[in-house]
Amino acid sequence: MQWTLVVPLKPLAQAKSRLSDTADDGLRPGLALAFAQDTVAAALECPAVRDVVVVTNDALAARELGALGAGIVPDAPRAGLNAALAHGATVAGARRHAAGVAALNADLPALRPPELARVLRAAAAFPRAFLADAAGVGTTLLAAGRGRELRPSFGPDSRARHRASGAGELLLDAVDSVRQDVDTGDDLRAALALGVGPHTAAVAARVLTTEQ
Repeated sequence: MQWTLVVPLKPLAQAKSRLSDTADDGLRPGLALAFAQDTVAAALECPAVRDVVVVTNDALAARELGALGAGIVPDAPRAGLNAALAHGATVAGARRHAAGVAALNADLPALRPPELARVLRAAAAFPRAFLADAAGVGTTLLAAGRGRELRPSFGPDSRARHRASGAGELLLDAVDSVRQDVDTGDDLRAALALGVGPHTAAVAARVLTTEQ
């Protein structure tokens, strides 16, 4: 199965507030954009991915991610993450009848295309499926097969909510890069240890220099 990935991204000035322990207000928007750039670039290199749709109202992010090859869908609902994802999935599904649709976090800067392909292959065996984050409480990917509603329930404790909704949990080893989202300074250091993409590496070098 070929997949369309829907990647939500809030306005950069509002993104990654929990990284305030590591990056100041001047650096966080750049980090959020870099995370998204490396996530989208890696996703587009994955052979299981047909295309990537980014749901955002941020003009800079739309321009930069569109330049990488992502389609851009405005966040018309303006009602939070899950509404944005549902909207993006509806738009993507209407345009791309042959593909499954999966929501993917925008903050996976260490993402590896082969690991993402493995997750998507496993997801194809379920009507709906999800992958828990590295902390074991959240979700980094939620997939819905052709003709199925995505029904996203991201946010605190989303692993439990997605499981309760009937989505199958993907229990896979060796897909750390798909699990490692970045909300805190510790998350960023864990992603750096895995090996991040070039955009994040460049911005993170400035963050680490500022910390010293």
